[in-house]
Amino acid sequence: MEDSDDRYSLDMKTPSVKRLALFGATGSIGQQTLDVIEQQEGFQVVVLSAGTRAAELAELALKWRPERITLADEGGYGVLKDALSGISTSIDVGPDAAAEAAASVDYDICLNGLVGVAGLMPSYHALKRGIDLALANKESLVLAGEILNRIAAETGAKILPVDSEHCAIFQCLRGENIDEVARLILTASGGPFSTWEKERIKSATPAEALKHPTWRMGPKISIDSATLMNKGLEVIEAYHLFGVPPDKIDVRIHKASIVHSMIEFIDGSFKAQLGTPDMRHPIQYALNYPDRRVLKLKDDDPVDWLPLEFEMVDNDRFPCLELAFGVLESGGTAAAVLNGADEAAVKRFLDGEIRFGDIYTLINDALNKHENHAADDIETVLTADRWGREFVSKVKL
Repeated sequence: MEDSDDRYSLDMKTPSVKRLALFGATGSIGQQTLDVIEQQEGFQVVVLSAGTRAAELAELALKWRPERITLADEGGYGVLKDALSGISTSIDVGPDAAAEAAASVDYDICLNGLVGVAGLMPSYHALKRGIDLALANKESLVLAGEILNRIAAETGAKILPVDSEHCAIFQCLRGENIDEVARLILTASGGPFSTWEKERIKSATPAEALKHPTWRMGPKISIDSATLMNKGLEVIEAYHLFGVPPDKIDVRIHKASIVHSMIEFIDGSFKAQLGTPDMRHPIQYALNYPDRRVLKLKDDDPVDWLPLEFEMVDNDRFPCLELAFGVLESGGTAAAVLNGADEAAVKRFLDGEIRFGDIYTLINDALNKHENHAADDIETVLTADRWGREFVSKVKL
């Protein structure tokens, strides 16, 4: 077969137009989502939502002309109103604006790229309406995985993972019998401190912790990657997405970030999803599932990849990962407390109030002090999340 770009020209029929609601539009996931849909027909952006970047959101609205935009920061209303005075896009601001848009606007698929607990209610409303959810907001499942899975089962909506690791597992499981899977293996880059000694890690600065070796991400996720808490949250997410017990979920360090994750079957064989690290791949897969469409980013070949090496996680240097397995064993509201405590601890670290090593200490203290409850409804998990956040915010070190 002649080597040419013809292999990328196999796009099938032009799909019917999907109306897209994009939450977290100005963040890394949001920007890459818009880059993906700009390359192909079949999508109409009807909602753009952001947290604080009013000017950037206005610029996106002028380009994409959505029916509605939302901004969590009420102080940005004036910027949006002045910038968009000549178009018909409606503007909603405030902490509940994104959730209200998710509950009311007419759309066919929701891509949730918000960071933190702010993403829970848009996920909830999309699934409640029977709308497929392309999910990059792992906190939705960490806080309320059982609740969201129950709603999805009732309405028939699909939860389509956008995190590269879960998208990889999702692809590997297509056509397979889950009962024949021995374990899921989530890969981790190891973050910026993979070769550091324990005491040096404890005193790392925010600037050092933000230097992720592989992925371009926001500050919260970058710090979580440095502590490996991000991988812990992904373990919880995998548990809810794929219905396997915690003892069938493993994590391995893979610095090249070529193998995005893999599964092992009961006969000892493995199946993996590989590719040059680029979040546009899992975004594209989720948006077009169950089909694949052309996405030509750059020339790529396995001969250019780094060696596929793997390491065990050193839990002594990165203890946050074990906390995630612990909350799965505890069940109930423990995961919500973990999430809130982590968000508050990361904020305090970035604000210069605590050392890097204190992040684990504060989260562990919150989990030990929390009185666990059944996570039966959204208000219960949100209350637990707030409790964890407030506990960590008030502790003096």
